[in-house]
Amino acid sequence: MLRNPNGLATAVSVLLGVNVVLLVLGAGSEAWILADPLAAAESYATAEAGLNALAVASGLAYLATVVVFIVWFHRVAKNASVWAPDLQSRTPGWAIGAWFIPIADLWIPRQIAVDAWRASRPDPHAADGARELTLLNSWWTCFVVGLVLDRLSSTLYKRAETLDALTTAATWSLVGYSFMVAAGVLAILFVRRLTSMQHTKATGMLSAAK
Repeated sequence: MLRNPNGLATAVSVLLGVNVVLLVLGAGSEAWILADPLAAAESYATAEAGLNALAVASGLAYLATVVVFIVWFHRVAKNASVWAPDLQSRTPGWAIGAWFIPIADLWIPRQIAVDAWRASRPDPHAADGARELTLLNSWWTCFVVGLVLDRLSSTLYKRAETLDALTTAATWSLVGYSFMVAAGVLAILFVRRLTSMQHTKATGMLSAAK
C-alpha cells in the first residue's frame, strides 16, 4: 500500500534547517579558535557554558532529525517497493536497519535511495538521465565526508596539547562543518525532490484509474 510521505518530508526539512543553523553556529566557534587560538584557549572557561549549550542543542536536534528522516526514508522505500519491486536491491526494512550497521552505513543507504529514486520516476526502468543522480550523489558525498572529518577532528581535539595542535583540530573541524552544512542543504533538496516525485506519480496513477 502506498503511503503519503509529504507530512514527514516537511518535518524532516524543518529539522534539517534547524541542524544547518546550529552547524553554522558550530562552525563559527571553530573560526573563533582559528582567528586567535591563544585568546580562545585563555577564554575557554568563560565560553564553556555557551559551547556546551550549543553542543546539547545540536545533539538533540540531530537525534530528532535522524528519527524523523529514517521514518520518511522507510516510507519512500516502501512506496518504491510497490512501484518497482524488481528494482529494489533490499527490502524496505533495510531503509531503517542499514543506518545502524558500522561501515556498511556508508554506502547501503545511498543504494536504497537510488533504488527509491528510480522507482519513483514515471518509467522506473528507463536509463538514468544525464546528471540525474547528481543531487543524490552530492548530498551523500558531503554527508560521508563530513562524518569522517568530524571523527578526525574529535580525535585531534582529544590529543591536542599545544596551540598548534589546537589550530590543526579546529581547521579540520571547520572543514567538516562546511561539508555537513552543505550536506544539510542538499538533504533538504533531496527530500523535497524525491517526495515530489512520489506525490506526482501517485497522483497520476489515481487520475489514470478514474
